[in-house]
Amino acid sequence: MPWLADKPNHAADGRFGTASKAGLLAQSARFDLCGNCGRPGSGRQRSAAPEGRWIYPSALPDGRTVRLLKVLQTNRCTKNCLYCENRVSRDIPRDTFSPEELARLFENLRSGGAADGLFLSSSVSGRPDGDMARMIATAELLRRRFRFRGYIHMKILPGASRPAIEAAARLADRISINLEAPGPAALARIAAQKEFPRDIEPQIAWIQQAVEDPGLRARSHTTQFVVGAAGESDLEILRSTDLLYRKRGLERAYFSAYQPPDESAPLTSPPVPLMREHRLYQADFLLRRYRFELDELVFQADGLLSLEVDPKQAWAGRHPEFFPVDLARAPLELLLRVPGIGPVSAKRICSWRRSGVLREGSDLKQTGVVLGRAAPYSLWKGRRVSAEEGQPSLPFRAERDGDRAEPRGGCPAWGAL
Repeated sequence: MPWLADKPNHAADGRFGTASKAGLLAQSARFDLCGNCGRPGSGRQRSAAPEGRWIYPSALPDGRTVRLLKVLQTNRCTKNCLYCENRVSRDIPRDTFSPEELARLFENLRSGGAADGLFLSSSVSGRPDGDMARMIATAELLRRRFRFRGYIHMKILPGASRPAIEAAARLADRISINLEAPGPAALARIAAQKEFPRDIEPQIAWIQQAVEDPGLRARSHTTQFVVGAAGESDLEILRSTDLLYRKRGLERAYFSAYQPPDESAPLTSPPVPLMREHRLYQADFLLRRYRFELDELVFQADGLLSLEVDPKQAWAGRHPEFFPVDLARAPLELLLRVPGIGPVSAKRICSWRRSGVLREGSDLKQTGVVLGRAAPYSLWKGRRVSAEEGQPSLPFRAERDGDRAEPRGGCPAWGAL
């Protein structure tokens, strides 16, 4: 293919052995959040596997959790994105994996039982298609020589061509491009070398076409925003994600609160509170899983979500006319509006009411309803629901219920909304 001619000729500079190189290039990849999961706050706390290789738990599209080696093919970069720790103006160690090196590293980890899948990204060291070619060659080695049939998530670089995207989609199970900012003006403030109409917008359309092509392997795509780096509002971010869900078939968006990588960071933006990131995930859940529309979300005058009140409770506070809801009679659509009731618990209520399993208000605890949050908004057969303190939720398995925890540190469980 013609785009393969752009493949860079320079190899790793040899300053690091494979183990040290793996640690360096895995550390350089740690802020890309498309696919990792964990407890609140874990988006800033990474732990290394015994041999220094960074392995991340990740929730796959089918609900299974696997251990991903998350690594850059190279951290050499020609771009000077102001939020990025790998920007060209930083004086940091740089290195590159050849496709052979990285494929062998992953195969050794996989055969040793340390990793189940690969999350592969890259800095832009030259022409985007050249770096794409190196990642694609790595995936080809894994698929063909090492007969790896497991999960690969490959990053699409800004400016990549349509043939390069299609080649990635033939090998990867999921592909993604990071928008980083919600539009051209915001992106220009933090990444002046990237042009939204040239490097991002057409790539999103090509990615959508690739994941919808039954002849290609990739079945979904995601994106990520750096929150607060460009001075954008939560409304601007969520307006972009909502558009991508409706028009571009986006599987989901990830949010990363901007944290200056060091004291020399060129952006003057202060560190963004992790609670802001958390609220964006909660609002995103309402759009994707709770049947909310964007114009129903409650924003402050500055376009930000409240840090004190979660988005679902903020909506409930604005609409007292909807409450209290009688959980013994309400349809699914109304149950999803009650704080403390998530999609799985709402479906259980509907199903168990029909089957006669759910007869009394005291049985609600078995559905997974968070009674302490739901009680102020709920009735059961005309009577107020009691918020019993310390009431446990049903310890259901995520894979069985389809109500899995989100793959991102700081994300709330569905039922918490």
